[in-house]
Parts: sequence; structure tokens; C-alpha cells
Amino acid sequence: MTVSHKRILVAVLSALTLIATAASGGASVTAAADAQRDFDWEIGSWRTSVRVLAEPLSESADEWLDFAGTSVVRGLLDRRANVVELKVSGTAGRIDGLNLRLYEAPAQRWSLTFVNMRDGLLTPSVHGGFHDGVGAFYGDDQLGGRPIKVRFLVFRQGPDRARFEQAFSGDGGTTWETNWVAVDHRIPS
Repeated sequence: MTVSHKRILVAVLSALTLIATAASGGASVTAAADAQRDFDWEIGSWRTSVRVLAEPLSESADEWLDFAGTSVVRGLLDRRANVVELKVSGTAGRIDGLNLRLYEAPAQRWSLTFVNMRDGLLTPSVHGGFHDGVGAFYGDDQLGGRPIKVRFLVFRQGPDRARFEQAFSGDGGTTWETNWVAVDHRIPS
């Protein structure tokens, strides 16, 4: 092979490498931009039914408390964030809360932080994203002064129905106990 052919071969291989690198980098940017829209489907008003386990991770018999009301999801900052306003009530009382969801672009994940308006305190965030149509978010918290793991799952069950489940683990994530189930139905606009 002559020197000129080697230079041409090196130039072609370099160009192909640059094109492949740019293409894969573009795919990452596109995937990140798409992930920023993971919750767009939920923007709007919903009828909400919530079941809450009265005493999670306890030895007592399971007692589920039922609540019903609404949740309203609003996009913020060009939908790179959103807030869920929850207002439900039942025989056990009322739950008024906010869920602030922020897309963390550098980490390509969402953080979800709940606020119970009864005490106005933020819970520790859970982090994650959507894979195969299911949102899975994990974090650490405390219950009764002991450390626990938290799992929050989001199931989109069509354009007008969604299911949300929260579970706690007292054994580092080996086993999970579901303690919150919400089923939302879109309110027609």
C-alpha cells in the first residue's frame, strides 16, 4: 500500500469514527430529551382512588384505608418538571399533598419528592425512570426511626388510566410491602 492510500484509509476511518461518535452522542441527547417528557401523558385532571396501609412494616393485621378525590398534574419549566396536587378524603380523614417531579438531565433520571400538607415536610426523594412502559423509582427513608427502602412504581394503563404503587422494605430491598395504591382515571376536559 502506498503512502497516499494509507493517508486516504486513515482519513476515511477517522471520518467514520467521527460520524459514529456523533451519531451515538446524538442518540444520547435524543434519549435524554425524550426522557424529559416521560410524564407528559399525565398532564391534566384525574379522579383518584387511593388505598393506604394503616401501619406499614408492622406485625399488626393489614388494615387498608380508602380515600377518593382528585389529582391535578401541571407541567413546569417546559415540562422538564411537574407538580401533582393531590386532594383525597375518606372515613379516616383527608390527605392533601404535592408531588414535585424534576428531571435531572445530567443523571438522565427523575426525582420525585412528596409533601404531605399536614406537616409541610418534604420526604426524601425517590429516583429513577421509565423502562418498558413502567416507571420505577427508588430511595431511602425512615419509618419509626429505622432506615427503610422506598419503591414507587408508575403503570400507565392507557391514555386515561394510571396506577401508582408505593412499597417499603425493612430488609434492604429483599422483600417489599405495598402500602399505597392509587388508581387514576382522567377527567374529560
